[in-house]
Amino acid sequence: MDACTPQPPCHRSGDNAVIVLGIGNLLWADEGFGVRCVERLQRDWELPGVALVDGGTQGLYLIQHVQAAERLLIFDAVDYGLAPGTLHEVRDDEVPQYLGAKKMSLHQTGFADVLALARLTGRYPRSVVLIGCQPEELEDYGGSLRASVRAVLPQAVARGLDILRGWGVAAAPRTRALDSAEAVTLPHLAIERYEAERPSADDACRVGDARFFPERS
Repeated sequence: MDACTPQPPCHRSGDNAVIVLGIGNLLWADEGFGVRCVERLQRDWELPGVALVDGGTQGLYLIQHVQAAERLLIFDAVDYGLAPGTLHEVRDDEVPQYLGAKKMSLHQTGFADVLALARLTGRYPRSVVLIGCQPEELEDYGGSLRASVRAVLPQAVARGLDILRGWGVAAAPRTRALDSAEAVTLPHLAIERYEAERPSADDACRVGDARFFPERS
């Protein structure tokens, strides 16, 4: 085989061979779907041998997690062109196409690039699954999940558990309270506290920083 012949990706297995990654921005309403899924998984389930990651909008900084994964489960808000709150699952080679085809925010193109870079370096997961949810609202800074999206969190988590169990993960209901120091999201961003303490739309601009809006005559 010469140097010009395409090489198959080299699958690497590490200490965290199974990684669950939630990507998106908690501060922009339904953009937070992926992180909220990981948060709920951790809150309710013990998943031995699984690394849970709040990927936020870290973009290329997530490359180390992708390269370390033997099997990678991703939760994200994805514009499939479907009804709000609709879940849709894609696998393996289809995943980058969906993350990059209809960009809703900078993090999606960034993560599609992360997957491409991981493949280029020859350290790509053996299995990749994306559980995506069609968002209802993104332009609400400081907002939380809309009802249509929040309602399907249990279904998304259940589907994720099925996938993890299919990968051999011995998932079991959590028997001890989660220490806040172990939580994937910061305590003040946990969904209950975030929703209880955020200012109202009347007190805080929800579509960006009003200081930078152009003045209207």
